[in-house]
Amino acid sequence: MIKIGILNVQGAVSEHYDITKTAVENMNIEAKVESVRYADEVAKCDGIIISGGESTVIGKIIQRRGIDTVIKENNIPVFGTCAGMVLLAKKTDFDQPLIGLMDIDVERNAFGRQKDSFESMLSFLDEDYLGVFIRAPAVKDYDKSKDNIQVLSELDGKVVAIKQDHNIAIAFHPELTDDTRIHEYFIQEILDCVV
Repeated sequence: MIKIGILNVQGAVSEHYDITKTAVENMNIEAKVESVRYADEVAKCDGIIISGGESTVIGKIIQRRGIDTVIKENNIPVFGTCAGMVLLAKKTDFDQPLIGLMDIDVERNAFGRQKDSFESMLSFLDEDYLGVFIRAPAVKDYDKSKDNIQVLSELDGKVVAIKQDHNIAIAFHPELTDDTRIHEYFIQEILDCVV
């Protein structure tokens, strides 16, 4: 049985928890979904989901609690949405704590402020998907020399979903829809990692 942790420090935690539970049921697998807040809880997980919120605040809490160290030391796959995308980056346009698992440079608020939030159909792995963008970031650049990086989706010429190894960074909010495909995609990454 795998254990999926929803990092509970700020943001759309309950929405990620609910949709991850539904994704597990849809996949008909044995998995435990749990809200986690501290490094010792994260260390017991096979995968971690970091939700949207204020990336600077989340980054400081992750660093202060040693969660970033535990994730790196245990090579735990991470799925980050919105602020989670920012935190997974090695570089961003703001001086803040980062986990830095992915060779990406992320621009915060790439699509504007809160009032500029929108929904848009996009292609995610060649399938139509409704993206909910709220003060969303975007990948400004990534290390194209690495063959372990895969762009999963773009919108208006901006990379809004990207994968490196078993880590996935997404600019939009799949947890605010009823569509479990992206969560199922991450869960499959966890399963592939633990086999």
